[in-house]
Amino acid sequence: MIKGFGGIFWRTKNLDSVKKWYSETLMLEINDWNGTIIKPQEGNETIFSFFTEQDNYFPAEQQVMLNFQVHDVNEMIKHLEHLDVPLAKPLECNEFGKFIWIKDPEGRLIELWEK
Repeated sequence: MIKGFGGIFWRTKNLDSVKKWYSETLMLEINDWNGTIIKPQEGNETIFSFFTEQDNYFPAEQQVMLNFQVHDVNEMIKHLEHLDVPLAKPLECNEFGKFIWIKDPEGRLIELWEK
């Protein structure tokens, strides 16, 4: 019955700052209605997964973690370096792909994944 995700919504303390950061850092075109539409592309997957409260994959105080699939994690690292956005964790490669993590202006850990 589920066709796909309809959206991700959350509150923010500083709307303008967060919109600017997501626009510049992740190159999301944030519209006047304070959001964007990310259309599925060939080979893209959306994963819905649960973690226990004790799991340390992302901070316990953060109830939800965003994961964006990127075309080329190395290009993304160069882009982040150009913007002086530090990695929150170093590049990790495993059987699921390549992963890096950054934090948004409000401290939310964000995972960037190349499959």
